[in-house]
Amino acid sequence: MEVHMLNSAPATNTQPQLQSNDYHQLPVTEKQLSFARSIAQRSGIVLPWDVQQDRHRLSRWIDRNQGKKRETSPFDDYPSSKQVAFAERIARYKRSEVPHECFKDKSLMSRWIDSNK
Repeated sequence: MEVHMLNSAPATNTQPQLQSNDYHQLPVTEKQLSFARSIAQRSGIVLPWDVQQDRHRLSRWIDRNQGKKRETSPFDDYPSSKQVAFAERIARYKRSEVPHECFKDKSLMSRWIDSNK
């Protein structure tokens, strides 16, 4: 009687290497990409190109950056140039002046414009 033994590889307890094949990479969704771009724009962070190509990497990027806020500037509270131009046009039409404190606070400027339209 002949006994044939199968050549089998010895069992090891090492974890298999995670290899990424192209068919495992899911493309990002339009909604996901749009949300990531709005986060990047709002917070002033660059959205890397390679992150935009993989759904899982983009998801991790969104999780890391979702709560971040843009660094503040001392000029953030100032009215925009369009607000100032509009207020000055209203003031010329009404033959009055825009109060000086309105030039230092955009909410004051907005209230002045609303009350003088």
